[in-house]
Amino acid sequence: MGEDSENLSTGEQVAIEGLIAARWRLLMDGDRINTKTEDGSSACATYLEAVDIAANTLRLEKASRTYRESFTINYRALFPDLSRNYRVDVLEAGFEQYATIWVNGDKFEFSAEAMRRAEALQRTWWELGLVLEGWNQTPQASQAGPRPPNRTELRTALVALDFAWASFEHKYITELIEIEEKARQLIVRAIEHERSVALMEKHFDPQKATSAQRLEETSYWASHRQLVFSIGHLNSVANVRRKGRDDLVVQVLQDAVSTLKRCDSSEKRGENTEKLIAARILATDVVDSYQAMRHYLKEVEHCLERVDPHLCNNSGLVARLADWEESWEMGARYMQDEQLLNAVCDLVASIRRAQTVVPALTAMCEECDVELFLVLPRMIWLRFLMDPMSHTRLLQSLLPHHFKQERQVVHNTSKTPIVVDVIQSTTWDSKLDAFLGKFRHTQQCLASCLSWKGPDAKPEEVLWEVLVKRVVGVGTTGPSVALNAETESSVDDLIRSMEPWSIELQRHCPEDWNQCSAILVQCLTRASDKPKPAAFQV
Repeated sequence: MGEDSENLSTGEQVAIEGLIAARWRLLMDGDRINTKTEDGSSACATYLEAVDIAANTLRLEKASRTYRESFTINYRALFPDLSRNYRVDVLEAGFEQYATIWVNGDKFEFSAEAMRRAEALQRTWWELGLVLEGWNQTPQASQAGPRPPNRTELRTALVALDFAWASFEHKYITELIEIEEKARQLIVRAIEHERSVALMEKHFDPQKATSAQRLEETSYWASHRQLVFSIGHLNSVANVRRKGRDDLVVQVLQDAVSTLKRCDSSEKRGENTEKLIAARILATDVVDSYQAMRHYLKEVEHCLERVDPHLCNNSGLVARLADWEESWEMGARYMQDEQLLNAVCDLVASIRRAQTVVPALTAMCEECDVELFLVLPRMIWLRFLMDPMSHTRLLQSLLPHHFKQERQVVHNTSKTPIVVDVIQSTTWDSKLDAFLGKFRHTQQCLASCLSWKGPDAKPEEVLWEVLVKRVVGVGTTGPSVALNAETESSVDDLIRSMEPWSIELQRHCPEDWNQCSAILVQCLTRASDKPKPAAFQV
């Protein structure tokens, strides 16, 4: 390489040859460096390391990196000292030159100065490449060929790249930190609202509130409303496991609290607790998931720097939001509709009563046996057939196409009707009416079969026992009742007719059915406590 003042030491020559070799291994996509694939990123990292080694070996001036001392803790972990520390992701950002990025559904823009510095980095990068192409000439090259550049050209190119790199890195990371801070404001606002709720709870207890404390109660629920709104906003951008709903309101929480109060009062009065199981579990899940979300916000406040600004990447947050949405969605659907809640409560109590008739059903529930999910739709239909008016709302929520709402408007006799009252009723279609007709025929057959037992006979109880055993698939009759041929035939026909209705119940809207069956199983097993993470996780 010559014997003048531009001579290289052995170490310098090895470093430069390594740099040239690494450059030729770079993967290109047309005129762009490939950093997206694993091989392309690895080749680029090798080249950047070779640039650093060559600059150190040539003892070149280094741009100051003291600006890194002002980086946030997570970026100081990526840039732990003031060395060059060329990173592939910084180079990629400089070449991609994205003027805007989207975080949590919001648009953020880099400054024109950041874009100018990115262009300067690109320019010095290609200039270094041109210099290295000149160095890639052997001493045995023809004298007519290109003359290798001198040592000064290489030094100048490496120093220029380093200063352009540091300039871009400083501006890019600083603006990225600002963008990430803004992106975390969703969770910061939720933390602030949680603090407000906690402060209100210190001064006001709704359980002990008097009628004179209406204003305090209004403020109390207003603070919860703001927190629920913030959680909903978080849910809409971060919950990638479920729907990401933002329409679940504080009324769900208020209804859950009221439901728990009613359950407590009913139990104190000695009322049937079996009918309260479903209501208590649904309400408890709403409250518990809300408290778990609040606990997360309290914990994450102390480590906000660990929160990925792309909120959907925080597994702990997503887990808490998924639990919150699931519990509140079920609470909003089943607990805020009194008729629906009463139907579910009655159904759970009825299934538990059926367990005394068919002990095998208890084992199915405890083990969540696959056969249980064939039995559950039959049990729903059985309760509907025996008490249509009490269970119409539940069936209507699962099979709306078989039901219709009728409005009867009552008005005066003047020319311009003035609405006085609106009466709404729900009716079912002819197919469902025919199914009910078969059930009534079975009732009549059984009543005739038992008429010889006298006025104390209870056909409804016998029919319940007979049909429960059939729908569970155990036995055909009650323990001490013999049915005649006509009644047996009627029961068999009813059970056969029930099967396609049970299949339709599961398949018409699988999501609604899965939600309903999950509630039933949870209530039947009394599994109100969902698994919680062993430790806090961001």
